[in-house]
Amino acid sequence: MEKSKVLVVGGTGFLGRRIVSASLSQGHPTYVLQRPEIGLDIDKVQMLLAFKKQGAHLVEGSFSDLESLVRAVKRVDVVICPMSGVHIRSHNILLQLQLVEAIKIAGNIKRFLPSEFGFDPPRMGHALEPGRVTFDDKMVVRKAIQDAKIPFTYVCGAGIAGYVAGNLSQLGTLVPPKEKVLIYGDGNAKVSVVDEDDIAAYTIKTIDDPRTLNKTLYLRPPENELSQKQLVEMWENLIGKKLEHISISEEDFLASMKGMDFAGQAGAGHFYHMFYEGALTNFEIGKEGEEASKLYPEVKYTRMDEYLKLYT
Repeated sequence: MEKSKVLVVGGTGFLGRRIVSASLSQGHPTYVLQRPEIGLDIDKVQMLLAFKKQGAHLVEGSFSDLESLVRAVKRVDVVICPMSGVHIRSHNILLQLQLVEAIKIAGNIKRFLPSEFGFDPPRMGHALEPGRVTFDDKMVVRKAIQDAKIPFTYVCGAGIAGYVAGNLSQLGTLVPPKEKVLIYGDGNAKVSVVDEDDIAAYTIKTIDDPRTLNKTLYLRPPENELSQKQLVEMWENLIGKKLEHISISEEDFLASMKGMDFAGQAGAGHFYHMFYEGALTNFEIGKEGEEASKLYPEVKYTRMDEYLKLYT
């Protein structure tokens, strides 16, 4: 079967660049949207040129120019949009409504994968302010997709390893602590933690797979469903040292959010749902979804003890 042509919108971002690489490595004709708004960001320009060297096609288009988006979309079969919904970086979820409109006008797309990759938004109606805006915005985009009858796949369910594992789930840092570690509650809530490159690999696997059409793919590889305590223990075994464990109660954690700025509160709220509620893993996958590692056992996903070795 001929492989689908893929357009990645947000291809220079944290997940986007990995999705471009996965698409190329899995043999898909790969197009990357080059936006004029990139301006003088030389790192992004050079990343785009590196993709071009690897065989990707650069396609000009802007969210402020609907016709340019339509032209870009008409060149491909599948659109993937891993735009940031993380407030510490940027929050652009609703920009995708322009992309949905372009896909609707173009009329040729057989699959759209919008920016998801974390919590499953329909399960987050109870989420704390202000972080719930991420889920509310994603639901607005989902409604637009479904109202336009655009075929879709939603990729959900992962705590991204770089934000959750490498720092032993500590807020405000991306590297592991050296002496003491904050433990959320009893530290036993299970979190699905997935390497960023594996997220990209699974995402690309879905696009020609009829089993994931109009479904949610959950990233919950069984050996990576871990508690915070298990992550900390893995790290302690790697470095041969026991850290001081400081338990923070649910009440104290919520109280600590009050002094944070908007981005900090949003991120802390997501950590709350992850580590106090176990919101990534506290449900059974129903008929609306599939689990990635079961569908694609050929993806040899990175176990977290291996991932943590990078930080030693």
